[in-house]
Amino acid sequence: MERFFKLKENGTNLSTEVIAGLTTFFAMAYIIIVNPNVLSQAGMEWGAVFLATIISSIIGTLIMGLVANVPYAQAPGMGLNAFFVYTVCFGMGFKWQQALSMVFICGIINIIITVTKIRKYIIKAIPRSMQNAIGGGIGIFIAYIGLKNANIINFTNDTGAEVGIGASMPGSQVVPTLSKFTSGELAAILAVIGLVITVVLLMLNVKGAIFIGIILTTLIGIPMGLTNMGNSINFKEACEALPSTFGAIFTKDGLVSLFNDASKIPVVLVTIFSFSLSDTFDTIGTFIGTGRRTGIFSEEDEKSMETTAGFKSKMDKALFADATATSIGAIIGTSNTTTYVESAAGIGAGGRTGLTSVVVAICFAISAFFASFVSAIPSAATAPALIIVGIMMLSAFKEIEWEDLSEAIPAFFAGIVMALCYSISNGIATGFIFYCIVKICKKKANEIHPILWVVTGLFVLNFILLSIF
Repeated sequence: MERFFKLKENGTNLSTEVIAGLTTFFAMAYIIIVNPNVLSQAGMEWGAVFLATIISSIIGTLIMGLVANVPYAQAPGMGLNAFFVYTVCFGMGFKWQQALSMVFICGIINIIITVTKIRKYIIKAIPRSMQNAIGGGIGIFIAYIGLKNANIINFTNDTGAEVGIGASMPGSQVVPTLSKFTSGELAAILAVIGLVITVVLLMLNVKGAIFIGIILTTLIGIPMGLTNMGNSINFKEACEALPSTFGAIFTKDGLVSLFNDASKIPVVLVTIFSFSLSDTFDTIGTFIGTGRRTGIFSEEDEKSMETTAGFKSKMDKALFADATATSIGAIIGTSNTTTYVESAAGIGAGGRTGLTSVVVAICFAISAFFASFVSAIPSAATAPALIIVGIMMLSAFKEIEWEDLSEAIPAFFAGIVMALCYSISNGIATGFIFYCIVKICKKKANEIHPILWVVTGLFVLNFILLSIF
């Protein structure tokens, strides 16, 4: 173990790595519950997604630990799963099998750009301000979904009657409003209780605060009648459900149908690009943000990532592990598997090698046998996790120079439109379009990378096609 993971060389030991692994797992374990709750809304079986989430997390994290020897864990990404359901399936009308197929292609693309110099050009094409705006915007979107799913935010017309999102009545406007928290809105009340508990735990620096908050909120939901074991599933039932998603991308509703309609091909390509963009820059940001300060990745690693092809550095291997996990996860039946920023919790606890990742993978494997308890957790108990994770992602906004309007305008549209229009891809598209407009007006069009011109053109084409069809 010492020889394989090079513990002494990395200034760590067995006990430290185990503690770091446990810390990372409890910091991100909420995904075991939240991901099935999100993806099942697209028609996927809860039990199948539950196991797919765990299996993809195990495989991705093991690849990260055993191939790259770095202390990062992988699991289906928050924000990317929301994009999968609310934008690709609900907004664009694709079947979940087709959405999984796009995720699979996204993983293949990310593998290719990881082993070639294409990655360097893509990284340089996207302005840093836009990368940060996208990250922060996804945070707003996730938090908004949490507030809505818990019924903390409702939608009413001018008469006060509740309506669905996007609904309207003659002579009235549909507007968001705060829940009245009456006896008939127990889910909202439970969600607020859970949110308070989670915030308190976070402020007290309790390790695994988000996960503990979900558990405590679930227990409180029992006397409220919201936590019901009768509606749960066990490990055997989850295994029986897995075939419904495993390999679904290879059926007639998957890859085969994705490019049948020529009119939708531009939309498909733009969607795949959106998946790849978010996945790639989330990962790179996590690696650079947590790796340089701790010495996990050296400056040489980052330089190698930007200038060379192949697997010349630890970061190259880590990026390869991340890209591979995305395609594997799509085959099993889940949205993009990505590197979790919560890995920083384990790194903060001293994790420095892949042994930390191996411990996380073992914890995920054990959790699979508690399906009966996990599936009984109500959405009101997981909503606080969505809200808190969204808040955490807002930190990306601090890197934007808001006093400079040439940065602030495209960043605003990229970030805010995601939530207000309930679409991550529309937010990215709007941000890119205004970035080009701003640069043209400032007579700095030469600063716009050719790749960005192409991508923006695809986004504009997407809007035109959507208006026609």
